[in-house]
Amino acid sequence: MAHEIKLVKIVTGDYVIGKWVEEEGKLKDPAILQTIPTQNGISMAIMPFGYPFDQEIEGEISKDHIVYWYKNMPAELESKYLEASSNLTISSTSDLKNLENIIGGGGQKGGKVTNISDLLKG
Repeated sequence: MAHEIKLVKIVTGDYVIGKWVEEEGKLKDPAILQTIPTQNGISMAIMPFGYPFDQEIEGEISKDHIVYWYKNMPAELESKYLEASSNLTISSTSDLKNLENIIGGGGQKGGKVTNISDLLKG
């Protein structure tokens, strides 16, 4: 079952991202969105809500503790949350475009690998 990813602000003032479960009225697998000042502006980090004691993104927050729901969220932020909560890497469209170069296509149909063991050696 797919859940909608939501960005919210909770009563403590923290920005939290998680999987909204409407039937239960809960935000599951919450992660804190932390802003970090840099020389070029700000950067954002996604950390488990229970950090530093919890190392995994798990748990839940009741809707009673949510004070603000963001209507818009950058797609990149949603992708980074899904990567962090699932330990999977999500490819972007630019990654898929570069796939042809990775396998040696170079604009031609098919790659230059004729033996699968050659692909695994590289």
